[in-house]
Amino acid sequence: MKIPFKIILNSKNKKNYLVTIAIGKKCFNDWSSFAKPTWLKYCKKHSLGLIVIIDDLIDRTDPFWKKATWQKMLIGYYLNKDGIKINNICYLDTDILINPNSPNIFDYHDEKKISLVSQEYNLPYNLDFIRRRISFNRKRFYSKRYNLDSSLFMSVNQIYKYHKLKPQKDFACAGLIVFKSSKFSLIMKSWFYKYKKNINTLSGGGDEPIFNYEMFNTGKTKILNYKFQALWLYEMAFKFPFLYEQGLKKSVILKKCIESSLEDNYFLHFAGSWHEGQMWKIRKILSNINSLKFNKKFLDYLKKKVYGKPKGRVLPR
Repeated sequence: MKIPFKIILNSKNKKNYLVTIAIGKKCFNDWSSFAKPTWLKYCKKHSLGLIVIIDDLIDRTDPFWKKATWQKMLIGYYLNKDGIKINNICYLDTDILINPNSPNIFDYHDEKKISLVSQEYNLPYNLDFIRRRISFNRKRFYSKRYNLDSSLFMSVNQIYKYHKLKPQKDFACAGLIVFKSSKFSLIMKSWFYKYKKNINTLSGGGDEPIFNYEMFNTGKTKILNYKFQALWLYEMAFKFPFLYEQGLKKSVILKKCIESSLEDNYFLHFAGSWHEGQMWKIRKILSNINSLKFNKKFLDYLKKKVYGKPKGRVLPR
C-alpha cells in the first residue's frame, strides 16, 4: 500500500520530522490555514522536516480501523515501509500552534524512550483549581446541562481502571509523541492491532487512554516540560477566564490572548471537543515579525541569571 502523505518540508539530513494526520478536506484546510504557518517557521529554524498524512492508513472496512488519531501508532511503520527513512518523529495533533522561537524539541528527546508531556503533573497551575474553573464556567456560559462533577475530575488511577487497564504512573496528552522510528514503530503497530474498531473509551472511541497505558507500560517514557504542550484549556481557565463569556465573538481579543499564552510557551494545544478546542482557528497568529523578535529577546532574557544588584532608585519619566 502506498502511504497517503504529503512532504511539506524536507529535512536535509532526514533526521527529525514533525508529522501530523489531517484526513479530510476540512481538517487539512484548517491545519493549512491556521497552524501550518507557525509549524513551517519552526521547522525552518531547526532544519526539521514536515509531513502530513492525508488519508487513512488502513481501509475503513478493516475490523481494526479506528479514529484517525489512533493511526499515529502506524506512522513510523508505514513511512519506513514506503522508503521514507526518518530517525525521530514528533507526532503532533493538527490543533497545535507553535511559537517559532521555541527550542528544538528533539534536543530534549531521549532516543531510548518515548517523549511525552504530562497533563497531570509538573504543571504551572493548581490542577484542582483549573478543573473547577473549567467546570463552573462551562456550566455558566456554555451549557446549563454540564455537570459540575464529571469525568473531568477523574484521577489517573480512575481513568485506567475505567478502561479495565492496569494503572500507570502518569497520564499524558497524546497530541504530542516523540519517538525514534526504528526503535518504536513496530511495537506501536502492535498496539494498534490489539484493539478493534468498536472499542469504547471516555473520549468516544479515542486512543488517548489506551495509548497512555501502552506507552507507560513499556517503562520507557520521558516527560518533557509542560511548555512543549501547554493546554489551551488550562491556559484559558487560569489566565483568560473572561473568554468563556466573550468566546469567539471577540476574535481580536482572542488572538491577543493566544499570542500572550505563546509568549513563554512553546507548543499550544487546543485539545477537546468543547468550544475552547475551536479557538485556534485564527489567521496570522504570531505573524508580526517585530513581535516575534521581541518575544525572542524575552525568551533569551528568561535564561539569564540575575543578581539583584542595587542600581539606585529608578522612576518612570
